[in-house]
Amino acid sequence: MRPFRQHGDAGQAFPIYLTVVGGLLFLAFAYLAVGQAAANRNGAQTAADAAALAAAQEYRDQLAGAWVVNLLDPTKWQEILEGEFAGLGSTCWRADQLAARNDAQVLACGPDGPLGFTVEVRTDKPVGDSIVPGTENQRSRETATAVIEPRCTFDLPDGETPDEELPPLDCDGEIWEPDPADRAALPDPEDLFDVHLAD
Repeated sequence: MRPFRQHGDAGQAFPIYLTVVGGLLFLAFAYLAVGQAAANRNGAQTAADAAALAAAQEYRDQLAGAWVVNLLDPTKWQEILEGEFAGLGSTCWRADQLAARNDAQVLACGPDGPLGFTVEVRTDKPVGDSIVPGTENQRSRETATAVIEPRCTFDLPDGETPDEELPPLDCDGEIWEPDPADRAALPDPEDLFDVHLAD
C-alpha cells in the first residue's frame, strides 16, 4: 500500500508542477511584451528628441546668419538674439530628416514660443507580436521640446557711432569684438546661442 501512495502523491504533484511552469512562462512572455513596448517608446523618445533639437539648431543657424547680415546695425541685434527677427524660414524639414534617421515620422512640428520647437513623432515599427492582444500593430508616439537660449549680451552705445565701433558681445564671459573687415573671426552660431532639450 505504501508504494501505491507514493505513486499517487507524485501523480497529484505533476499537475501542480505544470501549472507553476505555465505561470512562469506566462510571466516571462508578459515581461517580454513590456520590454518590447518600453524599447519602442524609448525609440520614439530618441527620435522626438533628435527631431526637436535638429529643428532648433537649424533655427539657431538662421538667427546667427541674420546677425551676420545685420552686423553693421546693432539696433537689430537684440531682436535677433530674442528670436523675434522676421523673415526666417521653416526648420521642420530638419525634424523630418532626423526622425527618419531614427525610424520614425513627424506627426507635428512647430514653434514653442520665439525660441523653442516642439515635435511629436510616431515610430515606423510597431511593438510586434506578443501575448498582449492588439499590440502587434501599435506604434509609439512621443513628444519633445528643444529651446534656444541666447548666450550673449551687449550695450548699445549712446548716439551714432561709426561702423568700426560696433559694441562688443559678452557671450557667457567670452568677449567678442565684431570686426566687419574680418567676418571669419566672428562668433559661430553655437557661440551666440545654446540649444538643449527643455527640462
